[in-house]
Amino acid sequence: MKRLTIVILICAAGIAAAENQPPPEAAKFLALFDQLRAAQSGSPRHVEFQFTDKEVDEYMRYSLKTTPRPGLESLTIKVFPGNYISTFTVIDFDAVEHWHPGTVPAVLRPVLNGKKSILVDYRIQAHDSKIGFTVEKAYYQNVHIPAFLVSKVIGIVAARQPEKYDTSAPMPIPFGLKALWTSDHVMHGMN
Repeated sequence: MKRLTIVILICAAGIAAAENQPPPEAAKFLALFDQLRAAQSGSPRHVEFQFTDKEVDEYMRYSLKTTPRPGLESLTIKVFPGNYISTFTVIDFDAVEHWHPGTVPAVLRPVLNGKKSILVDYRIQAHDSKIGFTVEKAYYQNVHIPAFLVSKVIGIVAARQPEKYDTSAPMPIPFGLKALWTSDHVMHGMN
């Protein structure tokens, strides 16, 4: 009985250790972050990367699980050429309204409340080590959400993050990255 208990504890410890390991896609991102930090702090070296939208999705799942983000439940992306990104995002609209009352217009409040999955398409502009975006279109189910409202919601949620992002102007790209761009289902970047 004692041996069985020890075996169960060893197996449980192994399972717990495996659960704490990032999935391979997330491990690729974490290794890239280490390379970029090293390139910033030591002798500068050129780092380039490319990730498929599937890899980005896996990293986002891992990242949101390990570091929950206020107002943001989940994020799935598809990457297209021409710096076009389509996202399926679960936003907590009640939190947004709590943080900034009156954000959601009265006509949309019956629809945009609680945690809702919205489809948002963006076009990113990344150059000179800064990144900005424009909302191309957004929907909750079959309800069109005005781009100005989505931009405002993004700004409110971004400001609540530990990094206190300000989306009203192009933001610095982290880790010394100089450029980001997209091709068919692939995100590219370099320092």
